[in-house]
Amino acid sequence: MVAWQEELDWICLHLYGLTDDSLCVPNNETPPPIALGERAFEIVLARKLAAGDVETAWFTRHRSTPLRSFDSLPSWYQDLVQRRIDLIEHDRDIALIERPEHKRRWVREPWTKLESDALRTWLLDRLEDRLLWFEGSGDNERAACRSVAQLADRVSRDDDFMSVARVWKGIVEIDPSALVTELVADEHVPAQSAARYKPSGMAKRRQWERTWDLQRIEDRGQPLPDGLDRIPVPPKYAQADFQKTSYWSLRGKLDVPKERFISVTGAERDNDTTTVMAWAGFDHAQLAQAIGTLLVDGNRLTVGIPTSVGHL
Repeated sequence: MVAWQEELDWICLHLYGLTDDSLCVPNNETPPPIALGERAFEIVLARKLAAGDVETAWFTRHRSTPLRSFDSLPSWYQDLVQRRIDLIEHDRDIALIERPEHKRRWVREPWTKLESDALRTWLLDRLEDRLLWFEGSGDNERAACRSVAQLADRVSRDDDFMSVARVWKGIVEIDPSALVTELVADEHVPAQSAARYKPSGMAKRRQWERTWDLQRIEDRGQPLPDGLDRIPVPPKYAQADFQKTSYWSLRGKLDVPKERFISVTGAERDNDTTTVMAWAGFDHAQLAQAIGTLLVDGNRLTVGIPTSVGHL
């Protein structure tokens, strides 16, 4: 792919009349595979780097080796690359185009990271399985909150989950509780505003709630209070407005929910101090039911639950 992209670049240079000769692979040949660092412009850049003529992070950033020679390539292709190098070094227009800024970067994540991310995503998707977050069936089905320990107990009996977890962690012995704690650490946001924001964020939250109240008035066709002719735009949130960076990453400047789970601060039990969470897939009624059940069951919440689910 790298070699064919390089051919496409030089074909375009010729089609636009910037080169007298095509400087492309002859019709009876196929470009040999080339690695990052073996393109003509990269060799020119590597030689300038070695001579101290330029400073660049190109090779480090793209995990490639700065090569000043290309002896490993077929001889006929070496001749072609050298002609390209000569043109880059002596033609101002070609030199302006054959630069890192104008070349395909071919930046790809290493396979090990792609694999790790895919396995982690699979495990998180499994933690969102509906069966983990509802009790009963039919008309008696109800949403439920789960502590990390309760989730860990359930997934520890899921052979597929534990098998994937062993591949992800690269070890045989897995502690389910530690595993679930790690998975959900940056995937939840507190249900209670007071646990979600710093004081500056709470001030902005109140302005947003005021905006929502005014929108409801407008939707009912009633005049806006206090002589307002239009609804003021509330301020956007900043990272500094959130208690944790992970909350900001999941919510962003408009506080749009993108988390997988909703944590309920202060709902821990005496015999289970792990974080209590709800599924972000609950609708408002199900979330209210799940959190309400915590209250009915006698949990003491250290950060007050809002009286309106709309304020969660």
